[in-house]
Amino acid sequence: MTDTDVIIVGAGPTGLTLATELCLTGVKPLVLDRLTDIREVAKAGGIGGQILNLLRYRELGDLLNDAAGEPVTAKLPFGGIHVDLTQLDESPMQVQRLPQPQLEALLQNYAQDLGVEVRRGHEVTGLKQDDEAVHLDVVGPDGPYRISARFVVGCDGVRSRVRDLAGIGFPGTVYPEIHRLATVTWPAEITVRDDGAYDIPGYGRLPWGYSQFEGGTFAIASSEPGQLGLYTSEAPDHEYDDDDPMTLDEFGASVRRVLGVDFPLGEPRRLTRFTYAARHTERYVAGRVLLAGDAAHQIPTGGVAVSAGMLDGVNLGWKLAATLQGWAPPGLLDTYHSERHLAGERLLLHSQAQVSLRRGHDPADESLRKVFSELVADAPALARVGAMIAASDVRYPMPGAEPHSLAGAFASGLPDNVVQALRAARPVFSGPPEVCEVAAPWADRVDILTSDAEAQLIRPDAHIAWAGASASGLREALTYWFGEPR
Repeated sequence: MTDTDVIIVGAGPTGLTLATELCLTGVKPLVLDRLTDIREVAKAGGIGGQILNLLRYRELGDLLNDAAGEPVTAKLPFGGIHVDLTQLDESPMQVQRLPQPQLEALLQNYAQDLGVEVRRGHEVTGLKQDDEAVHLDVVGPDGPYRISARFVVGCDGVRSRVRDLAGIGFPGTVYPEIHRLATVTWPAEITVRDDGAYDIPGYGRLPWGYSQFEGGTFAIASSEPGQLGLYTSEAPDHEYDDDDPMTLDEFGASVRRVLGVDFPLGEPRRLTRFTYAARHTERYVAGRVLLAGDAAHQIPTGGVAVSAGMLDGVNLGWKLAATLQGWAPPGLLDTYHSERHLAGERLLLHSQAQVSLRRGHDPADESLRKVFSELVADAPALARVGAMIAASDVRYPMPGAEPHSLAGAFASGLPDNVVQALRAARPVFSGPPEVCEVAAPWADRVDILTSDAEAQLIRPDAHIAWAGASASGLREALTYWFGEPR
């Protein structure tokens, strides 16, 4: 007998997204987090890419739009080079600017409204699993206690206690540079030239975007009125505790080392520092312990980690719920590993390419950056790079000898009735009446809608499991993903 069905360790965007997805299916998880409050430091400035496409099929997307405004297309960094996706007629990558503390507060409130219990100040110190349950030792505000669940999901970041206690490997490469990011109110001493470059006292003209120096990398940009975004990357100068907030003095000293001048700084709006590594867990599923987000993959570039973790949560939520509710076909949870490990490898591919682009300072490295800049000036290459950043180029493998050309792809441009059905995080079948008859035995777990268009079977995570003009292969796809009919 367990205390609960699912314990999620980590109340960041990944853990809270998973919690909301489980709640939509009728499973009420318990969320534990070692921090007593949401961290004030904005490790991420927003989310973007495929997760925004997915959230259009959830109520949560409406809440995010209310808080942050509609998603927009922007210029984005790629290995120290800015790719201007605004040049495309239809960009595969949009962003929604909402600093991580506000994002986590919104997600937590939404999860609690759905019935999720979030316990803050509860740190996991021990873990054991057997064939029936996972047993956790936890230290909370009132002292130590033990709790058990049928499944435990580690969403507790790159230093995941769950991953370490479960003995799951996390191999990869750590890059030594320290990156610092600051958003400050506009200093009066900084002026903008007609060509978009900046005049810096004591230095002169500095172009918008990234610049390479012997001491490291410096970037300057202004995306919000009255504010200036600044960034440095340099070799480690001293040890620091990641839990200690970065100060404006620390950032100013970093700019001085890289740029060689005292840079005027306004009032800080956001200050953060971080290091990068490229690491990927060996297993997303280890018995009754699962991993998601930064606990499973550490990506050596900014702007994608939060979104990737939230996508992990959406992929896992319905599969874990199906397992708990008894209708999951054999091996369904294993597809969580195979699909999201594939997506993680794709993330690591382009993010490690970015490491190569940004780190070098010799003439060959400068030539590489110039060639890449020329390539992404062309619309097809720019769109492809945008799709990589967005993770919209990931296509899950589907069973069968010759799956339909749409199978495994994300379902976009869906009619309103299908969109409404997906809001409940349930699978949807849409097709002509005669094909709907084949799907009818699964009506207890698949919403069936009649349509004159080509038939599609869409999973709760909005990926197409099957498509076709006839019923051939439909029964097999329904059984593969949603079990035997009752």
